[in-house]
Amino acid sequence: MRTTVSTRRKLASVIDDQDALAGFSRVRVSMILTDPRAEDNPIVYVNSAFERTTGYARSAVIGRNCRFLQGEETDKRDVDRLRNAVEADRDVTVDIINYRADGTPFLNRLIIAPISDADGQVIYFLGIQKEIYDSEREEDAADTLVLNVRARVQEDLGLVIDSLGDHDVETQIDQEAITRRLECLQLVYESMMLSDNQARTDRGIDLGSLISRVATGVAHEEGRSGIRYVQQIEPVVVNVDAAVRVSILVSEVLSNAFSHAFERMEEGFVELRMSKLAAGGLRITVTDDGVGLPRNVPFPNPDTAGGRLIGLLTDGLEATITPVRGAAGTVVMIDVPFGITET
Repeated sequence: MRTTVSTRRKLASVIDDQDALAGFSRVRVSMILTDPRAEDNPIVYVNSAFERTTGYARSAVIGRNCRFLQGEETDKRDVDRLRNAVEADRDVTVDIINYRADGTPFLNRLIIAPISDADGQVIYFLGIQKEIYDSEREEDAADTLVLNVRARVQEDLGLVIDSLGDHDVETQIDQEAITRRLECLQLVYESMMLSDNQARTDRGIDLGSLISRVATGVAHEEGRSGIRYVQQIEPVVVNVDAAVRVSILVSEVLSNAFSHAFERMEEGFVELRMSKLAAGGLRITVTDDGVGLPRNVPFPNPDTAGGRLIGLLTDGLEATITPVRGAAGTVVMIDVPFGITET
C-alpha cells in the first residue's frame, strides 16, 4: 500500500488557517459532488446545506446534472464558464443566479474544483456553494470563505476518494459509503470550528465528543432492529491531525461491523470503547458477537475501498490494528501511540 508523507499530512491541512473553517457547517455552506465519467456528469452527493438552500431534497437531485438549478435570469456566459472549466478539468469561481425548488431566484457564489485519483485522473468535481446577499456583493468575506473551504475539502477528499481504487464508469460505486465519509468529514470540521469559537484550539480537539457524534451517526444510519449498540468513550483532548484520522477510522471500522458482522442473524451486539493508555496514546476497540471474520480474508482488506482507507489512516497515525477472531464475533483493537495524539 502506497503511503507518502504528502498523503499522511493531507487531513491535517484543514487547520492551517484558523479562519478557514469559519461559517462552514452542514447548515451554511453547500457542498456537492458530481461524477464526470458518468453520462451528463450527474450529482452523486449533496449535503444538508444544499437541501436547505435550494429546497430540493437529496433524493430529488442525485443522478441529475446541476443545470436544473438554472432559470430565465441565469446568465448564459456564467453557464459557459462553468462548462468550459469542467471540460478543461480546472477550477472556476462564478457568481451565478440559480433557482430554488419553489422557483425563486438567488445569487449563488459557486466554486467548482476537480478531485483527482492517485494517477492524476479527475474522477469527481467538488462544488462549494454559498448564497450571496446584497450586503455581500462587494465584500471579499464570502469569496474568502468558499475559497478556503474548497482548498481544505479538496485536499481531504483526495485521501478519501483515493481509497476507492481503480474504477471506470461501468463500475458501480457505493454512493452511500461516499456520503458517510463526507458527512464524517463535515462533523470533524464542525468540531474544529467549535474549538476555534471556544478558544480551545491551543489545547486541541475534544476527541471524545467528536467520536461520540460520529459513532452515534453510524449506528443510527447502519444499525437495524435487533442489533444493540453501546459505547463507552473517555474524554480526551488530542491534536487536530489525530482527531481527523481517528474519527474517520472509527467510522470505517464501526460501519464494517454493522454491515458485515450479522449476515443471516436477527440479533446481535456491537460495542465501541475508547480509553487512554497508561503509557500514553489511545486504545479503541470495536467488538461484535456476529459471524466472525472469514479465516482466509485479511483485515483490513486491501481489496476493498474501506480496507484501503483503514490502512491509509492507520499508517498515518503510526497505529497498530489487531483483529481477534473469537468463538463468536470479532474484536478489532486499534492502538494509537503517544506523540501522535499529543497536543
